Amino acid sequence: MVQGQVKGLQKQKASGSRQAAKAAAQTKKGKRYVAPKNKDAVRHAAMHQQLSAKINRSIERQVASAASSGKLTIMKNVAMEGNAAKEKEAKGKKS
Repeated sequence: MVQGQVKGLQKQKASGSRQAAKAAAQTKKGKRYVAPKNKDAVRHAAMHQQLSAKINRSIERQVASAASSGKLTIMKNVAMEGNAAKEKEAKGKKS
């Protein structure tokens, strides 16, 4: 009498499940954030989130208004042009 399944009739496991299990076992890089449970901490976290959103919004508005006022330039190039102008002035004073 045969007990259990015969090897040839057994279902093969999907190969992707092994990779998924391996990926789940590894911890992700980066900081972890645990949501606050205390009422005061929850209120503080919500206020902090609102303030940071307002600050980001105002910065975006300032950048957008500065960009819309003139033609767009890359700041690195502007800084290099300023340095070049200073060098020309310095050379002019020497001679």
